[in-house]
Amino acid sequence: MTTVVESGAVVRMPVHFDDLDAMGVLHNSRYAVLVERAVALWWTERGVSFAGGHPTTPDAFNVVREYAITFHRPVTGTGEIAVRFWLDRLGTSSAEYGFRVASLDGGTVFAEGRRVNIRVDPASMRPAPWTEHGRAVAATLVR
Repeated sequence: MTTVVESGAVVRMPVHFDDLDAMGVLHNSRYAVLVERAVALWWTERGVSFAGGHPTTPDAFNVVREYAITFHRPVTGTGEIAVRFWLDRLGTSSAEYGFRVASLDGGTVFAEGRRVNIRVDPASMRPAPWTEHGRAVAATLVR
């Protein structure tokens, strides 16, 4: 379930037993997966996804160019966490997200970071402009 907040969105994401490392904390690689799934879920709820192996809109065809994360506190155990994300900048073909992985009440920030997506043309695999529809949907995430 996603929630719209003052700026950006919050998506509740489950942490499963197999997401934990040998110490019983969320493995560092799983943060990127949780952010990816939260962002994908948000866009899917707005009609931008893949179905039958094909993008539902041209804007669904995009790749991650950059990903940076700073860890603050470990997630210990299973349960739900909140992934909050927003757009710091929407360029012609790029989207610069900020994100925060936190407790459901937002009181504990486990990690935060930045992610840049680039919309690409499926034939050339070169950067391509976001569509007007994609820009309008993305505008609701701009901080």
